[in-house]
Amino acid sequence: MTVFSATSPRSSRTSAKARTHLIPIALTGIFAASAVALVAYLLWPTWSTGGADAPDKLPVSVGGTLFNLPISAIRMKIQRHSGPQERIDLDFLYPSLEAPNGPRHVTAETVDTAMQPIDRIFLSISAHHDALSPEQRTATIYPRYFDQAAATPDDGLTMRTFRSDTPYGSEDLYSATSPALTARCTRDGATPGMCLSERRVGGADLTFRFPRSWLSQWRDVVDGMEKLTTQLRGPHS
Repeated sequence: MTVFSATSPRSSRTSAKARTHLIPIALTGIFAASAVALVAYLLWPTWSTGGADAPDKLPVSVGGTLFNLPISAIRMKIQRHSGPQERIDLDFLYPSLEAPNGPRHVTAETVDTAMQPIDRIFLSISAHHDALSPEQRTATIYPRYFDQAAATPDDGLTMRTFRSDTPYGSEDLYSATSPALTARCTRDGATPGMCLSERRVGGADLTFRFPRSWLSQWRDVVDGMEKLTTQLRGPHS
């Protein structure tokens, strides 16, 4: 009796045909997997687990005027973003004018009952919306409230006292021409007196605040304010 093969010619042809169809499918799958792998490689984040170095300055527009501000000098976290802002508050170490690394921490062991000396100059930048300029207020508003007592310059700095029945009754106005300075200062009391000095830059008003006691070196203070204004209006990245 003749022994027939378990595999007929017809089934062999069917298997070969199936293998022929599987080859393109397999090649298509390999190509698709390679494409996905390539795209994933190109789009995969390249930073390390520690994150890329964050920028140390932010471009901020106040009143349509662009400033380049050190992030660590911005006092409020909500203001630490680029783009237009209505107002932004900063502080800088004085006299170095460097941005502080962080707030000063006080513990029960280090707290002192005596008032700590202020070692920072504070700055607020706000949109002025065409309000009266600092120069106009000095020339037309403040003189209405001065005490009539004569003012005598001391080391190039002139002090005028506001009358007690005026909105500025607890303040004095200091002014100088070389270098130029106008500062409205509260008087020393339970807390040290503070001074405000304003200047306009484009669509923004810059208001500097510093201790009244610094007026003993007022030329250095003016120089510091000028340097800060120049630095904050410097090149933008």
